[in-house]
Amino acid sequence: MRIQHLLEITTSTYKYKNDLIKRLTACWELYLFLLPAIVLVLIFNYLPMYGVQIAFKDFKPSLGIWGSPWVGGKHFSRLFSLPLLKELVINTLALSLLGLGLGFPMPIILALIINQIRSERYKRILQTVTYLPHFISTVVVVGMIVIFLSPRAGIYGALMRLLGEEPVNIVGKKEYFRWIYVFSDIWQHTGWNSIIYLAALSSIDPTLYEASVIDGANKWQQIWHIDIPSLVPTMVILLILSAGGILGVGFEKVYLMQNSTNIAVSEV
Repeated sequence: MRIQHLLEITTSTYKYKNDLIKRLTACWELYLFLLPAIVLVLIFNYLPMYGVQIAFKDFKPSLGIWGSPWVGGKHFSRLFSLPLLKELVINTLALSLLGLGLGFPMPIILALIINQIRSERYKRILQTVTYLPHFISTVVVVGMIVIFLSPRAGIYGALMRLLGEEPVNIVGKKEYFRWIYVFSDIWQHTGWNSIIYLAALSSIDPTLYEASVIDGANKWQQIWHIDIPSLVPTMVILLILSAGGILGVGFEKVYLMQNSTNIAVSEV
């Protein structure tokens, strides 16, 4: 019985391999189109994993990664013994969770709004206007934040004086740092992040909308019962990917916005 069972497994494995080869050869053109993406992922996502060993070495550029001496968990011990470790983790999680909670729904809302615009001209204009901030460098974005929120010469200062209030230096106040960081991030990336949702909406069968109109559904009901359910698979995948980088708030923007008055909440 055991030999017969092994023969059955071997036969099924052989058939599976043959079927797989047939499927690959039948659609080789499609897999050829995938090749550049696979090569890109290998070069920029998997090959750099070679450098992970730096975390366990006393890295010296002159010796290279492989030639640098091993130090084991020395760097991790130093990190976990830092007096400010608790504050660093709290600040990092606060920025990430606030950005995820406020920033994740915004591309979905924007995509639903753009999808409802029937004029192709106005749709392209709105898409272009919302995409453009994504291509502005972080240094320029932080410079814009400092200028616009300046209590003396910025838009914020002018509006406050117009309302009869005395403007304060909100960039220098630690209680405003996280909100400025998150909302500027939302402004910069919402348009770009909405592209994948717009692609998902464009793949919805138009007959669903036609059937809903016949049944008497209005725009809000179409969005709630057709658009949003169609976006759920995409939303779940992107949410998982976003949650995977919850400790990776980055360096540039935090460093550029950091000053002596907000360092208590900006040190990550």
